[in-house]
Amino acid sequence: MTPTSRRGLSARIGVAALGVGILAAVGGGSAFAADEDTVDVSVEIAPDAEPGTLALTVAAESAVLTEDEASGTTRTFSGTLPTVTVIDTRLAEDVDPESFWYVMGSITDFVGNAGQPDIVSADAFGWYPSIVAGNPTDGGDQVVAPGDDVDPGTGGFLDAELLASVDSAADAAGGAYSATAGLLLETPASVTPGGYAATITLTLLQG
Repeated sequence: MTPTSRRGLSARIGVAALGVGILAAVGGGSAFAADEDTVDVSVEIAPDAEPGTLALTVAAESAVLTEDEASGTTRTFSGTLPTVTVIDTRLAEDVDPESFWYVMGSITDFVGNAGQPDIVSADAFGWYPSIVAGNPTDGGDQVVAPGDDVDPGTGGFLDAELLASVDSAADAAGGAYSATAGLLLETPASVTPGGYAATITLTLLQG
């Protein structure tokens, strides 16, 4: 083979090697799926509040009570009421300045899921309301106030107030106001073990 031919062969070999090098670089840097999974994404968009209405919403449909540290002859179970919001889309001039609104709560007895005796809420259940949102944060006058605490065993939990407009419903017009409550169940240590369920009914009233 002549020197010229060898130079030509060397050039071709060099180009071929360079081509392999480029392919190797591209192949080495490419991503490939070793495994994959999926994530479902969903959203529920509520209708806009109608203008000129007073409405009640609750953030969740259930609450769970869990046991606190045992103390002597009593067992206590606590939880949190889902946030309750009153939305008032009325104009102040359309609201009677002498009127007011309030949210009341009542609860059924706790019924066992396996036939165990009911836990009578009048003897065992209470709540501790607090405002979550709606009042001014700059030290202004309160627009809404929480209801009174209800201790377990103090005569029954019936039509207990959660939150209410302070002075006039007209002052609260055009706003949204939220409250929650600590929930407390107290039973004797001898309570029959098992699952129990009760229902709290929340009612928005205007007077």
